Amino acid sequence: MATIKDIAALSGVSRGTVDRVLNNRKGVHPDTRSKVLAVTKSLDYRPNKAGMVLSAQRKNLKFGVVMFGTNNPFFDDVRVALSSITSELSRYNCEIMIRSTPGDSDKDQIDAIDELVKAGISGLAIAPQNQEGVVKKIDELYKKHIPTVTFNSDLPTSKRIAYVGSDYRKSGRTIAGLMKLIDHVGQLEIGVVGGLRSVLCHTERIEGFKDVAKETSNMHIVDTVWSDDDDLKCHEVVRGLLSSHPEINAMYFTAGAIEGGCRAIKELGREKGMIVLTHDKVPSTCALIEEGLIQATVCQQPAIQGTMPLQILFDYLTIGEKPKALNYTDTEIYIKENL
Repeated sequence: MATIKDIAALSGVSRGTVDRVLNNRKGVHPDTRSKVLAVTKSLDYRPNKAGMVLSAQRKNLKFGVVMFGTNNPFFDDVRVALSSITSELSRYNCEIMIRSTPGDSDKDQIDAIDELVKAGISGLAIAPQNQEGVVKKIDELYKKHIPTVTFNSDLPTSKRIAYVGSDYRKSGRTIAGLMKLIDHVGQLEIGVVGGLRSVLCHTERIEGFKDVAKETSNMHIVDTVWSDDDDLKCHEVVRGLLSSHPEINAMYFTAGAIEGGCRAIKELGREKGMIVLTHDKVPSTCALIEEGLIQATVCQQPAIQGTMPLQILFDYLTIGEKPKALNYTDTEIYIKENL
């Protein structure tokens, strides 16, 4: 089994330098760091578990978590998973601090990050706004050697070390494929309801859906409206959309606030023959699937989104394990029969 001494000898550096690299500490030239990590990987080095525990306990690691959508029930399942891994990491003297912010405010996200940095966080997990200010803030953390993992929605132009969540274009394409399979009218006239324009996963799901619609002769997107992940607004915009377009016979809800939109469908008496497809397996959506108004929902494993970002940060800061950049969750499909 390889040791730190072996890595140091093959890298031509001291054991102290290897220790700094493996524990992601400052004071190592980037070229040297890359060389040491390459040797570590070639030797398939595995740190001593007991030593890792002691090292982590001495570090007093603190991780910050920032989630958008204080009213989005999807994040209730994420919080359950966070509670589980918080308990597990507490054994390593690791503290988790969670902040929830409105989904449409990058300023609130930036303020939450600043608050966590002042509290001394070692790493950040964030479901981010697709805003330049948030990108800059993550890049600032990177320069301060505070790694960031994005989850649920990504910021690929930022210096985050990894993303955990769905492949949202694939997710949107999956919805379109399901709609084609369910189609019983021949010509699909589709209303699309977006969530937040400032969240990449919401906009990219629509793009994935459009990709398939463009390739399919009987799929026509009538219009796209935005709910801001708010049930009252979703009710209002869906009611307006359906009132203006009696030809609509299929609806795609790309984000939250589905209950408000479906209430509008029922109020207008449009549920008969309407194809309705959604994302996520939250209680209100499950009830509407049982009722028969929603035919299927495509999910994204919230439990993994709640645990993996913190595990990545922990491994990165304790044993220097570099994560995969993209960690996609499974694209799961739920219908009435398998809820």
